[in-house]
Amino acid sequence: MKRFKKIIRIVFLIVFVGICGVVILNYPKLEIISGFSAKNMSSSIFIGHRSLEYTDKTDHDVPNVRLATDEVDIDNKYTIANVYGFKERKAIYREGLGSILIDDEFDENKPFLTPNRTIVKTNLEYPYGNLPQKDTIFENIDYEKVRQTAASIFDTNGENIKKTRAVLVLYKDQIIAERYIDGFDKNSMVLGWSMTKSVLSTMYGVLQTQGKININDKAPVSEWQNDERKEITINNLLQMNSGLEWDEDYGSISDITKMLYLERDMTTPQIHKKAIHKPNENWYYSSGTSNLLSGILRKQFNTHQEYLDFPYREFIDKIGMHSMLIETDMTGNFVASSYAWATIRDWAKFGLLYLHRGNWNGTKIFDPSWVEYVTTPSPTSEGDYGGHFWLNAGGFYPDAPRDMFSANGYQGQRVFIIPSKDLVIVRFGLIGDAGVDFNTFLKNMVNAIE
Repeated sequence: MKRFKKIIRIVFLIVFVGICGVVILNYPKLEIISGFSAKNMSSSIFIGHRSLEYTDKTDHDVPNVRLATDEVDIDNKYTIANVYGFKERKAIYREGLGSILIDDEFDENKPFLTPNRTIVKTNLEYPYGNLPQKDTIFENIDYEKVRQTAASIFDTNGENIKKTRAVLVLYKDQIIAERYIDGFDKNSMVLGWSMTKSVLSTMYGVLQTQGKININDKAPVSEWQNDERKEITINNLLQMNSGLEWDEDYGSISDITKMLYLERDMTTPQIHKKAIHKPNENWYYSSGTSNLLSGILRKQFNTHQEYLDFPYREFIDKIGMHSMLIETDMTGNFVASSYAWATIRDWAKFGLLYLHRGNWNGTKIFDPSWVEYVTTPSPTSEGDYGGHFWLNAGGFYPDAPRDMFSANGYQGQRVFIIPSKDLVIVRFGLIGDAGVDFNTFLKNMVNAIE
């Protein structure tokens, strides 16, 4: 009996030490986990108009994040999250700015600016207005194949593998396929994650067209002027080949997770990274670079109000993307790496703007040369990346047209633009290439059009 008790004590001791080890190793991650949970929950509820229970069951059903516990105050528009009572974080919602993950030093009572929006309703059919489209039948389209292809990317029979929420296909500006899971429809707001990077690129395209910036100029970063980083251009940043150090690992405490869930001003982390390559020598994806570009964009305006108004005034509201909301950080800067929301149909308008080379129903938003720029492969990207857009020039999707380019986001958010087929294809969901055969989906959709 004594020996048995001794064994039990040893087992308990081993288990206790193991638990302590796990806690010690993972404790620094808890602030990031609870930060993600609070921020994403706040946006899901107050922008996406989904419930806490639904968000926990779906969007938060991923490793680590499911460890967090969330609370919501609907009346005061904030959420709180913690992990087993540790590292509590808070996110607040502000109309026009979205949900903001805050820290203990943030003054919630301080006045704040919001973007001025111009909402104009026209008596035109979608996509140029709000009226329903007239039935249009194209003789060169196999509509049954289009329907089957759209359906193929959704889960059936209780599966939870493809996790697609919405698909929209536009051919010659006409909707030829539109499908949603239960609970989503054409008015549902969805987060584009890194598709926001392509929205940011468009802001630079507008400024370049207006002659207010030259992307070949050296990046105006004072901290770089006394070392080799002073040679980095805005173009290098847009093409993700500046040579700056950055760790884009979402599963650990890394540069990207610290930036999104710990930083007050997300435009600064990339500034302080050293150069480990010369510009144009090494392509490397960096969300820090996109937020640095958001900070550089801010420098182009005399006031913060002008900065906030700019993307909405110059292209978002001009093309009727009135649902779009770009969220900000604690200092009021657009989180241009990750946080733009819009309806599926408005995301499709973004694709159409590029399909039509910057011309929106007769209004020039940016010059066609900007499309040439963003679709030119970045050096050393192997044809996969351009100016904050993903490319198929290198054949990443071997059975899709090589001229296809896209705005991509975490978990398979996509706006595919295929000029040679006059197509825009939008897909939103909760998993990307790991669960969805985009290559076959794209091949079949393209082949449905003769």
